[in-house]
Amino acid sequence: MTDTLTPILTQTWDKPMSWKLSTYRANGGYDGLRKAFGMAPADVMKTVIDSGLRGRGGAGFPTGTKWSFIPQDNPNPKYLVVNCDESEPGTCKDMPMLMASPQLVVEGSIIACYAVGAHEAYIYVRGEVAHVIRRVRAAVREAYAAGLLGKNILGSGFDCDIIVHAGAGAYICGEETALLSSLEGFRGQPRLRPPFPAVAGLYASPTVVNNAESICSVPAILVNGAEWYASMGTEKSKGAMLYSLSGHVAHPGQYEAPLGTTMRTLLDLAGGIRAGHQLKFFTPGGSSTPIFTAEDLDVPLDYESVGAAGSILGTKALQVFDETTSVVRTTLRWTQFYQHESCGKCTPCREGSWWLVQVLGRLEAGQGQPGDVDKLLSITGQMSGLSFCVLADGTVACVSSAVKHFRDEFEAGYHTPAWELFPYEKSTLWASDSASSPKRGAA
Repeated sequence: MTDTLTPILTQTWDKPMSWKLSTYRANGGYDGLRKAFGMAPADVMKTVIDSGLRGRGGAGFPTGTKWSFIPQDNPNPKYLVVNCDESEPGTCKDMPMLMASPQLVVEGSIIACYAVGAHEAYIYVRGEVAHVIRRVRAAVREAYAAGLLGKNILGSGFDCDIIVHAGAGAYICGEETALLSSLEGFRGQPRLRPPFPAVAGLYASPTVVNNAESICSVPAILVNGAEWYASMGTEKSKGAMLYSLSGHVAHPGQYEAPLGTTMRTLLDLAGGIRAGHQLKFFTPGGSSTPIFTAEDLDVPLDYESVGAAGSILGTKALQVFDETTSVVRTTLRWTQFYQHESCGKCTPCREGSWWLVQVLGRLEAGQGQPGDVDKLLSITGQMSGLSFCVLADGTVACVSSAVKHFRDEFEAGYHTPAWELFPYEKSTLWASDSASSPKRGAA
C-alpha cells in the first residue's frame, strides 16, 4: 500500500536535522525559487493556476486565482500573510510540517511574494506552539544569513522580508480577516466583506492570505511543473495533500497522498482501527465538519466528492472513533471548544453556542428533558449562515450531523448518563479495556 503515498511536502521529514537550511538545500531546496526568478511574475502565477493547487486551509479556493485578485495598479504596498494559526481540535498538519521543514514555508513565501509583487510577508503562527515559532524564526534567520532573504535575493534584484508573528492564542484568528486585525494589534474579530483582503487587507493594502500547506506546495510546483502536479488527484481537485489521522487507529500520523484517496485506503495505511474494535464515525475535515460513518469509507476524499456526500474536506483532519465512544460526549466537547473560542461579535454564534452546551450537558448527564434533541436542531437552525464568519456554521455541523446519524444516543440522554452507556475509560488510548476499570463520574 505504500506506493499510494506521494512524499512531496514530507520528503525530507526522515532526514537528519531536516529543519536545517543545509539539509533542505541538499535535497533540492530553493531550486523552485531559482526557477521562479528566471520567469516573469505573471508566468509564475500562471504556473500555480495551471497546477490546480487549491487552498489547504479548508475552503479549497484556487491558490493562483487568489493571487491574481491583487490589483497591480494599487499604489499601496502589497503583502503576503501565511496563516499558520492551526488550532482546531484534531487538526495537526501544519505544525509538524513547520517543525520538520520550515524552509519550505520560507521558500514558498518568497515565490508567492515575487508572483504578486509583494516585498513583505508575515508568517502568523499559533501563539501556543512556542517550539514551532522558534524553529520558523531560526529558519528565517538562516535564510537571511544565506542571502535568500533581504535585498537582491540571489542576484535577482528582488527584495523580500519575512516577519514571524506569534498569535495571541485565539482560534478565531484562523479566519483570515480576524487574523489581519490581530496582526494590526487589534482584537481578533472577523471583518465585514467586501472589501476583501485582496483589495483592502493588512493596513488597508492589497493582501494575499494563504494557508501554510498551500504556500509550502508552491516550490515543488515550480520545480516539476504545473502538468506534473495536476497529474495527481482528481479532475477538479488536483495534487496531493496531508491527511492527518488521529484517534482509534493503529498508527496515527500524517499521510501525504493524492486528493481523492479514500478513507478505507488511509485506514489500511494506518494499520486499521485499533485491535479488537470497529469504526463508529470519523470527521473528514476536522471537528467543524459533518461527521461520516463506516458507510462513507469509500467516498473519495476530495472537495467535490466529500461535498456531494454531505460534508466538507476542510483541513483533512480525520479523527477516528470506534464503538466505545459516546457521540454525545464527543459532540459536547467540540461544542464547548467552539463556545469558548467564539469571539462574541455575532449574537447567533455567541448565544447559540452557549445554549448548545447547556442542552448537550444535560443529555450527557442523563438529565435531558423530552424535546431536547429537537431543541438542539432548532438552535442550530438559528445559527447557520447568520454570522460574519463560519465558526457558527462549524459548530452547527458537528451537532446536527451527530444527531442525524446517532439520534437514539442523544435521546437516551433523557434517562441514562452517557458515561454509563459508554464508560469513558473504554475509549481512552492509554487505559485498560478491563471491565474492572474504575467508573468515571460526571465530567
